[in-house]
Amino acid sequence: MTDVLVVEIIREGLTTILTVAGPMLIVGLAVGLLVSVFQATTQIQEQTLSFIPKIVAIFLTMALSGPWILRVLVGFTEKLFAYLEQAGRW
Repeated sequence: MTDVLVVEIIREGLTTILTVAGPMLIVGLAVGLLVSVFQATTQIQEQTLSFIPKIVAIFLTMALSGPWILRVLVGFTEKLFAYLEQAGRW
């Protein structure tokens, strides 16, 4: 296994992680921002009010994007096996 192949595998892995986690992070950020604006305007400082909507939104996003996430992870796994097969031939 060459250094170039190891760097390529790490790069693909990091790209896959960011691609898969991105939608959940963006939705969590947007919901958190909306809840914070709501709390600031109404002056309600309940801690669960900021936590529960984010969790629900993230789980809904995960459920809706589950098939896409699975396709991305399967594609990465196939590439990883191809890289490892290529490294075994050297």
